[in-house]
Amino acid sequence: MPDVTNTAVTPEAAAATPAAPQHSKKPEKSRSLLQDAVRDLVRRPLFLIASGIIFVLLLMAAFPTFFASADPQLCELSRSLQKPSADAWFGYDARGCDVYARTIHGARTSITVGVLATLGSALIALLLGLVAGFYGRWVDALISRGIDIVMGIPFLVGAIVILNTFRDEDGFRTGGIWGVLTALTVLGWMSMARIMRSTVIQTKQADYVTAARSLGASTSRLMFRHVLPNALTPLIVLATISLGVIISVEATLSFLGVGIQEPTISWGVMINQSLGRIREALHPLLFPAGFVSVTVLAFIMLGDAVRDALDPKLR
Repeated sequence: MPDVTNTAVTPEAAAATPAAPQHSKKPEKSRSLLQDAVRDLVRRPLFLIASGIIFVLLLMAAFPTFFASADPQLCELSRSLQKPSADAWFGYDARGCDVYARTIHGARTSITVGVLATLGSALIALLLGLVAGFYGRWVDALISRGIDIVMGIPFLVGAIVILNTFRDEDGFRTGGIWGVLTALTVLGWMSMARIMRSTVIQTKQADYVTAARSLGASTSRLMFRHVLPNALTPLIVLATISLGVIISVEATLSFLGVGIQEPTISWGVMINQSLGRIREALHPLLFPAGFVSVTVLAFIMLGDAVRDALDPKLR
C-alpha cells in the first residue's frame, strides 16, 4: 500500500493548480452633500408631484397657445355665463370670454410676476443678510433695525400705497406689471434677509472659515468663497416657498383692484371680474382660484421637500 503521508507537492504541480478566485470589492465613491440631496429628492413622491405640477405650469406660461387655441380676448355677450361644455371646458364668463383660454394665458402673467418678484427679493435679502451677518457690530445693528422698520408695515397696506404712486395726472394707474413687481419686491425680502443673516453668523464661526482666515484669506474670499456657498440653503428653501405666496399676493392685489389691470390677463384679474355675478355662475371664479391654490401648494410642497433633503438634521 503506497504511503501518502509524506507525499510532497512539487513546484510544477503547485503552479498548475488554479488559484482560488479573489473577489476584489471596488471602494464606493463618496458623494457630496448636493449629490446626496439630489438622490434623496428623486425618491420623494412629494418632490416628484410638486415638480410635475410646476413643470406643467411653466409650460403653460411659456407656450399658452399649445394648451389653448381660443383667443382669450375674444368675448361675445351671447355666450355670457354659459356653463362648461365640450366647446369650452371651463365655460364662459359674464362678458362671454372663454374662461379656459383666459386661465391658461393668465398663467404667464401670474408666474412671471411671482418669479421676478421672488428673485428680486432674494437678491436684496442675500446682499443685506450677508453683509449684516458677516461684519456684525454697527453694520448688523443698522441693517437689522431697517428690517424691523420695514416689517412693521402691513404687507397689503404697503403694497396699496406703493401701487397708488403709479398714477398719471388724471388719476389713472400707470404701473401695470412693473408697479406690482416693485411693490412685491420692496416688501417681500425681510424674512429671507433675517434667515440669511442668522445662517451667515453661524457659518462664519465654522472651523474651515477660521482656518482660511488664519491662512491669510482676504475678506472678499472669506465672504464669497467660504461663507456664502454654505449659507445659501435656507435662503433657497424659503425663496421657493415664498414664490407661491407671492403669486397669491399678486392675485389678492388684482382682486382688490389695485394690482394688474385689464387688458392684461392674470388669475387675480379673472377672480376680480367674476365676483359681480357670483350668484348666477360660480365657474368663472372657481377655475382661476383653483389654479392659484394648486400653484401655491405646489411651490410650498417643493420647498418642504428641498428643505428636508438639504438639511442633514432632518434626513
